[in-house]
Amino acid sequence: MLKPSAVLFDWDSTLVDNWPGVTVAMNAALTAFELQTWTETEMRARAKRSMRENFPGIFGPEWERARDIFYATFEERHLDGLRALPGAEELITELQDRSIMLGVVSNKNGDFLRAEVERLGWVGYFHRIIGATDAARDKPARDPVDLALAESGHEPGEGVWFVGDSLVDLQCGLASGCVPVLVGNDPISEEDLEKWPPAFHFRDCHDMRLSLTD
Repeated sequence: MLKPSAVLFDWDSTLVDNWPGVTVAMNAALTAFELQTWTETEMRARAKRSMRENFPGIFGPEWERARDIFYATFEERHLDGLRALPGAEELITELQDRSIMLGVVSNKNGDFLRAEVERLGWVGYFHRIIGATDAARDKPARDPVDLALAESGHEPGEGVWFVGDSLVDLQCGLASGCVPVLVGNDPISEEDLEKWPPAFHFRDCHDMRLSLTD
């Protein structure tokens, strides 16, 4: 296995779990528009792309009002429900100890993302923490990857891994020229995996850390 010199991580369902707060905020917006609310499972499946890509299709021309409702609700509770996934802190600590540069590229709003990283005390691990709207385009476009690697001394290529749990992360890794790495077992169709294949697939953060330290 080639060992990376830099690793860019997705955030939700890759390093942390904050889906209860996201689901409550989404349902506040859906209810305000008299739309059917979602379960947490549905929220996980439908929230892979950024808000500016998803919301116009769900809420129509008034999607910015839905955005404001979502953010107002989410701001009240997103830090309270935040928790690191098992093995996540051990993984990033191990990588930092090995002088591997780390960054975050997420489709979560950048301000909320950085507040969550700070709440966990992880700011010092990452060169850049890039969220939705920080770059000209969001994942799966390569723009946030380029922004995350800026001034790091690293360029997209076989030495830079893009690690995430979803198809969007695989697409972004491949679009940016990084090594796409899948973590977890979120459902992705065989057809999509053939079209956007991961170079490596780990069960979880524990599995990734052990594989890199063998």
